[in-house]
Amino acid sequence: MKVAIVGATGLVGQEMLAVLAERNFPLSDLIPVASARSIGKMVSFKGKSYPIRSLQEAIALAPDVALFSAGGSVSLEYAPQFAAVGTTVIDNSSAWRMHQAHKLVVPEVNGDVLTAADKIIANPNCSTIQMVVALKPLHDAFKIKRIVVSTYQSVTGTGKEAVEQLMAERKGENDVKRVYPHPIDLNVLPHIDVFLDNGYTKEEMKMVNETKKILNDYTLGVTATTVRIPVMGGHSEAVNVEFERDFDLQAVRQILENAKGVVVQDDVKNNLYPMPLLSHQKDEVFVGRIRRDESQPHTLNLWIVADNLRKGAATNAVQIAEYLLEKQILKPSHD
Repeated sequence: MKVAIVGATGLVGQEMLAVLAERNFPLSDLIPVASARSIGKMVSFKGKSYPIRSLQEAIALAPDVALFSAGGSVSLEYAPQFAAVGTTVIDNSSAWRMHQAHKLVVPEVNGDVLTAADKIIANPNCSTIQMVVALKPLHDAFKIKRIVVSTYQSVTGTGKEAVEQLMAERKGENDVKRVYPHPIDLNVLPHIDVFLDNGYTKEEMKMVNETKKILNDYTLGVTATTVRIPVMGGHSEAVNVEFERDFDLQAVRQILENAKGVVVQDDVKNNLYPMPLLSHQKDEVFVGRIRRDESQPHTLNLWIVADNLRKGAATNAVQIAEYLLEKQILKPSHD
């Protein structure tokens, strides 16, 4: 496969390269793409060096797959141009997620919606991905009625400059570029993305709308509070789920233990529960603190953690490409 990485120098782009290498994706040629100031620089991949190219050069090379992580405006302008030359675009921005004509995909959850006609496929929001991976098998078993989620999100979700802000603040430096409206070290910001007219942030409404689309159930009640915390390695979520049918806790654990892409870490007697430290550089979704909500019937509490740069972004995008190959929806057009 001839593969382009659009946004190859960013945090997610770099993680995409790492995931492609680790998973031995069948790649014959790599086309790294980045902004004008990076063109001509080299990217290393599996012991070889590849020159960074412009978007127009990459389109002219007609890759089989283009993994995008360069922001919504770039995706809106260039994803259709790649699709026009036969490239399958897997886009990590929010540009196409709620577009009626494009699929929003987590392979373990709804990969079966994909067809050969899907030339622009949306990768969901990082927080949504990890939540639906854990909740889909429970939804199948007990039918979810309502989800209340509060997130504790890593600074890596904002990008390199956010990491630099955190580390500079930790060292007591004040001359760093600020990407947050307040200090992030020793602080918590209940503010991810912009505030909307309804009082929620864009990130919160992404979780609400994307969850319904991925699970293909618009009757679900979903409400979210998304929070940025000064950690690296992954996003954490406290999830309260009300079901239509009652459940047995042992059955819940069994379902989660058997679920693809899920690792149960739930041994509180030995202080074992999911944490960003444990999820860092891992591709799975970790679930623990599994317990009944004792305040109302048919309701469960879960703690869900995953590496937001991996399963929350890069890994999920690569897994979509792997799924397309496995199902022979996507076939290499180059020798």
